[in-house]
Order: sequence, then structure tokens, then C-alpha cells
Amino acid sequence: MKTKTSEQPLSYQETASFCSQMAMILRSGISPAEGISIMVQDASSEAERRLLAIVEETLQATGSLTNALKATGAFPSYLLQMTEIGEQSGKLDEVMDALAEYYDREDSIADSMKQAVTYPLVMLAMMAVVVVLLITKVLPVFQQVFEQLGRKMNGFSSGLLAVGETMNRYSSVFLILLILAVLCVFFCVRTASGKKAAAKIAARLGIGKEFRRKTAACRFAGGMALTLSSGLDVDRSFELSSELVEDEDFRKKIQACRQSVQEGTDFAAALSEAGILTGLYARMIHIGSRTGCADEMFQKIALQTEEELDGHIRRRIAVLEPTLVAILSVIVGVILLSVMLPLMGILSGM
Repeated sequence: MKTKTSEQPLSYQETASFCSQMAMILRSGISPAEGISIMVQDASSEAERRLLAIVEETLQATGSLTNALKATGAFPSYLLQMTEIGEQSGKLDEVMDALAEYYDREDSIADSMKQAVTYPLVMLAMMAVVVVLLITKVLPVFQQVFEQLGRKMNGFSSGLLAVGETMNRYSSVFLILLILAVLCVFFCVRTASGKKAAAKIAARLGIGKEFRRKTAACRFAGGMALTLSSGLDVDRSFELSSELVEDEDFRKKIQACRQSVQEGTDFAAALSEAGILTGLYARMIHIGSRTGCADEMFQKIALQTEEELDGHIRRRIAVLEPTLVAILSVIVGVILLSVMLPLMGILSGM
């Protein structure tokens, strides 16, 4: 496990690594206190050693791994709640193993999200750079050619030239706006509040609806698999799993489903009626609930929805790449033709 500072929340990968090590330690018959002591000695960085030292000190004072992890402020609340359940039920090793799988899956989802956001942004940035260079550097050269021939650029090319001159004249202003735009993107991508704000805007505009639905379904199924396998009842599992979902519409569906189950509706039927799981997935949960294997079915659904999410992103990128290239080609072609065609007409008439 590698960490940056003990004050910062751990990443999904770092959290998964910690849970995996703890699961291995507990399965080996080593106590949590002794296991943390070993991890402190094997720490690969000073930041990791400081964080684990806080865990070790609090664990020795309280005897509770949950309180020890909470004292660092670096672990997610869901992990803390599940750790407490594991300690109370005597299944801490199983819970840690399941948490490692869960956060590995969350890390994969996070990578998919980064890929889905980064690629279009890079392509759009490249398009913007090419267009700006054309109208600020290339068009003035053509303007000089026209002036030497005793003509002036007109129409669309003249408008673009005026835009280029304005950008050159107020380059400092545009540079400041560019920096602000980059900071805004960084805020939306790198901070929790920024991600929530961007998600709300995207939801209102209807952007990425299918992507958000698949992501929410994957997290919900993974949370249900973990909580049910830890011995929690359905109602408590719904409560904890709902906290993992960021999409507000999906959370409303979970609350509606939870209410239906409390009123006596069959578990699988409630999931289907709420639109959380339908078709094959609803049938799987129906069979799992009847055979006592609902947690295993949710685990399979989580893995399957993760694969569907990756496939969804790959398909979108496969379509997006040629589309953006085509748009860039058309824009560049229109700009160049707007000056080349009049120039060729002048030269042919000489």
C-alpha cells in the first residue's frame, strides 16, 4: 500500500491494497494489532508509515480496528461501517477480503471514468489549438499575399481574420480565460465537490445517462454482495449500498425498492418494479433469494455490469475518435478553402 499523506483520503487502489493485506494477515491467524505492527515495519514510504502508526497506536489503546482506521481520517465511511460489522460478527477476514475485491472494482470503474473524460477533452483541446493557429498565424500570411496582389480577403475568411486579430490583440485576456478553464476542468475532475457538481450538471443536461446508470448498477450490486455476505439483513444492506451510489435518480429507485420490501413485497420483485434490476438480472436475484445465494448472484451481477460498463466506454470512444477527427478535418478544410478558392480565382485571372 502506498499513500501520499495521512490527512488525504486513500485512493481506491490504496484502500484495496490495505484490505487485501489485512485479509491475508487475519486468515493467517495473526491478530489485527500484530498485523498492523508488521505492516508498519514493512511500510514502503514515510507517509504510509505515519498513517499505519496512527492505526497501531489507536488500536492498542482501544482494541477496535474500526476506531483505529477512523482516527486516521483516510479511510472511506463505507469501509469503516463494514469493518465494524466484521468485528461484531467475527467475520473480519471475510469482510476485508470482500472489501478488497469491491475497491479493486471501484478502481477499475474510476479508470474507466477517467478514460471516458480524458480522451474527448484531449481531442477537443487539440482541435482548439489547430483552429487557433490557423486563424492567428496562417490566415495573416494569406492576407499578406492578397495585399500583394492588390486584393482583400472577404466573406467568411475576412471574419475569421478579424477574430484572429482580436485574439492576437487581447492574447493576455484569452490566456487568463484559458487558465481559468483549465482550473475549472481540474476542479471538476480532481475534487469531490467538483465531481458532484459536474455530475449534477450532466444529469440535468441528460449527458451520459446510460453511463451513469451502469456505474450506479455496478456499485449497488457490489455493495449488496458485500453487505449480504457479511450477514446483514436486506434493509440494512439497502441502506449501506445506497450510500455508494452517486446518481440521484438511481438512489430514489433504491429507496422506493427498500420501501416496497418493508411493506412485504418480494425482494426480487421489488428490485424489478423499481427498475433497478430487470430481465436476466432480476431472474438471477429471484433464484438467489430462493436458494439463499443472493450475495453470490449480486457478485456475479457486479462483475457483469462492470464488463458492460467497460464495453460501453470502448464503443463510445471507438465512435468518438473518427467523429472528432472528421469534425477537425472539416473545420480545417473550410478555413483553408475559404482563402484558397478566392486566391486561385485571382491567380487564374491574371
